[in-house]
Amino acid sequence: MNPPSRTAQPLKIAIAGLGTIGAGVLKLLAANGERIARRCGRALVVTAVSARTRGRDRGIGLGSAAWHDDPAAMAAAADAEVVVELIGGADGVAKQVCEAAIAAGRHVVTANKALLAKHGTTLAKEAEARGVSLAYEASVAGGIPVIKAIREGLAANRITRVYGILNGTCNYILTAMRKTGKPFAEVLAEAQKLGYAEADPSFDVDGIDAAHKLAILAGVAFGTEIDFAGIHIEGIRNVAATDIEYARELGFRIKLLGLARMTEAGLEQRVHPCMVPVETPIAHVEDVYNAVVVEGDFVGNTVFEGRGAGAGPTASAVVADLMDLARGRRAMTFAVPATELARAPAAPMSRHRGAYYVRLMVVDRPGVIADVTAALRDEQVSLESMLQRGRRPDEMVPVVLTTHETEEAAMNRVLARISALAAVLEPAHVIRIEKF
Repeated sequence: MNPPSRTAQPLKIAIAGLGTIGAGVLKLLAANGERIARRCGRALVVTAVSARTRGRDRGIGLGSAAWHDDPAAMAAAADAEVVVELIGGADGVAKQVCEAAIAAGRHVVTANKALLAKHGTTLAKEAEARGVSLAYEASVAGGIPVIKAIREGLAANRITRVYGILNGTCNYILTAMRKTGKPFAEVLAEAQKLGYAEADPSFDVDGIDAAHKLAILAGVAFGTEIDFAGIHIEGIRNVAATDIEYARELGFRIKLLGLARMTEAGLEQRVHPCMVPVETPIAHVEDVYNAVVVEGDFVGNTVFEGRGAGAGPTASAVVADLMDLARGRRAMTFAVPATELARAPAAPMSRHRGAYYVRLMVVDRPGVIADVTAALRDEQVSLESMLQRGRRPDEMVPVVLTTHETEEAAMNRVLARISALAAVLEPAHVIRIEKF
């Protein structure tokens, strides 16, 4: 499409939700409005807003924007070409806003990863049928333009794998645990005081937030219908300071990763703690930062890193989508027409192949190690290394082992046999090893 002329009418925008991100969008438009207009060839103007509380101090004025008490009604009837949904949540009002906007022939821009992970395929089909855009750069990795990169910059490639650190809260906690030696619960409490973790941190630390983002990335990367239900999800609650110290000794760092790739068994999507070699770039992404690695058959590895959350980075991504719309740039929601998205079966986690770290707490007595290695031998799981610190006969001691690549089903059989041993006093602590 030809870009808008300098005399083009402003792009009129309605915003549903004026929390941290919504206020951030208003501040960004106020601060950089002239620069944005020059780059787009037309101004971006907020003509309507809706939020729970009208009189709240958001640190930015609403200007001449019309106030609407009902966000879904605003989406249907406001004087706007684009509706920005920043309410959040997979269902309820957020979904109603998007559906109402699409039905009225308005473009939608959203930062709502939960909504897209659950309803993204359906909303994309509805939007494309109405000839409008569903834009969502802000839903994954905050201000990192990874959606645009996959959908446009890397469009000529067959994507072979996409993975990354998709949750800043978990990355901050694991970084702080490594640097301080403090346990998970203590570092989590500190993260909550600093505002990096919510009062109820479950969505973050249990891996749900990262899984929402991975589902979206996989849909774009592989041209498949979004399948959140097909993701294997584990969080970081069971990562102990002891495991982080052993990881250091073995040459690894522990990161919560989301990983997706197409396999012979189907689309493999998984979120869980990983041990990654300390020499890999992703091992050095620290604190609240996110990183996404996209592997293409011709381009090789591309790495995107930056702040994955917060008012500024997320607002930046929202406004980037608005600028594309102002310029007349449209893209298919998930890189191919929504009606042509493939229905890929979910690859069973039991078919995953990889290496493993296992920490056992055992009674230090003769024959224990022989029983453990016998379980590995019988399931044809090859042992790479074993660590045992000190000797305290008839007392509990840690034993750490790492394996060569094997199938998860075989590893699970090994763990079941080891857990049944009388000398093993706790469930095994298991972390998958990813050697990129």
